[in-house]
Amino acid sequence: MKQYKKWLVVFALFFLGATAAVMLLVVYVDPFFQYHTPLEDFPYVVDHQVNQNPGMAKHMDYDSVILGSSMTVNFNTGWFEELLGLKTLKLSYSGAFPKDQANIMDIIFDNGRKVDAVFLGIDVITYSGGVEETKYPVPEYLHDDMIWNDIPYLLNKDVLLQYIMRPLADPDKTDLATVYASWWTEEYYNKQWVMHNYVAAEPAEEEADPEKYVENIKSNMDVNICPYIEANPETEFYVFFPPYSILYWNDVLQEKQMEAVIREYEYIAQRLFSYGNVRVFFFPNQKWIVCNLDNYADYSHYHPDINRYMTECFAEGECEVTEKNLEEELEKMRQIVAAYDFEELFSVEY
Repeated sequence: MKQYKKWLVVFALFFLGATAAVMLLVVYVDPFFQYHTPLEDFPYVVDHQVNQNPGMAKHMDYDSVILGSSMTVNFNTGWFEELLGLKTLKLSYSGAFPKDQANIMDIIFDNGRKVDAVFLGIDVITYSGGVEETKYPVPEYLHDDMIWNDIPYLLNKDVLLQYIMRPLADPDKTDLATVYASWWTEEYYNKQWVMHNYVAAEPAEEEADPEKYVENIKSNMDVNICPYIEANPETEFYVFFPPYSILYWNDVLQEKQMEAVIREYEYIAQRLFSYGNVRVFFFPNQKWIVCNLDNYADYSHYHPDINRYMTECFAEGECEVTEKNLEEELEKMRQIVAAYDFEELFSVEY
């Protein structure tokens, strides 16, 4: 029995030692950036928005951030330094809801961090969702500053194998300037590919009430967006509406929601005009973008060249809307949709 006890003690000590070693290794490398800035020479893989954005927001060196959905993933943060002189961090969440933006802004503005600018992409389709709705479950232990609940991170097989061992075996450090960029390569941005994969929305029978989405949007703005604008008057918020393709607007027509969608843009913009630290940019009515399906890889996701164009607009003030020209710009959107020859588009087999 003494021999068995001896081996049991040895096994227990080995197990505890191995566990401690793994935890210390995770803390040292910290692939989710929960405890410190990145090690200078480690080839970090950054490919998990939900798990890695919170740590990046806590510990990366930046003075501005890009927030939004997959409409923002093809921004190159080097452009923001080149054109606006800003050291920008991209914290995109694909399919993001307003609550996702609020969750990450809680971290960004924590402890009085100085943030010169926030570039926030707004997808009206998600702003009509629930105030507490998020795209993915939120890993609370990665959002807070408590260490005692970090065991799911410190003793995680995938963290050890995929984010520490794999990069060491096959070093290919992620370029943070282009982090989360979409997988589509140049050949996917063409009309034939887009049309081949497009499935139109089911036709609705009745015209939607123009005020259909306003109540939910108001709640989201009240809870998830405006409080951060109000609490950080020294931060300039560049809020922009991405340019979905004309196929998005075909869906809007099919669902008989044209005025309801226009009203979404109108309501959000009007709310934002009341803040002196907000600038609003409206890209959906850029006809040269939205009517050319060669700019897209599907009905809404555009080529990185469009992201470059939007960055130039932020720097130069192009496509900015104000109280004075908002209605004019919304009317341009109506006219683009009304004049577009959808019949010809769908008459060709792709």
